[in-house]
Amino acid sequence: MKKLAAFCVMVSFLFISIAGCAPLIVGALVGGVGGYAISNDTMQGESDTPYDTLWNAAERISKVRGKLKREDMTRGVIELEADSSKVTIQLVRLTRATTRLKVSAHKYYLPNLKLAQDIFMKIMEETK
Repeated sequence: MKKLAAFCVMVSFLFISIAGCAPLIVGALVGGVGGYAISNDTMQGESDTPYDTLWNAAERISKVRGKLKREDMTRGVIELEADSSKVTIQLVRLTRATTRLKVSAHKYYLPNLKLAQDIFMKIMEETK
């Protein structure tokens, strides 16, 4: 089992160095969700958590992490300012049981994937 884990880590680093961007697999850390970077500033994943539960978690984490600029539950958008970065959280109801969570972050017009990943993970942990 340890050899398989070490192999997976080595292959991941190989793909990262070849690709030039950082695709991430976060699903193993948070049960029931597959998370990945879709660009150099955005984390996205699908969850079996109901929309309302995920929205409440995103709202709580947003208030803790920064200053809310805009909230629209019907459109599934939260905008906030955190750590001198503009963060956008989007929720999309895919099915009755599945919701997509997308977190983007920019600092001075440059991508801030670390912040997007941190907020994404906090929201997903909050829904456990």
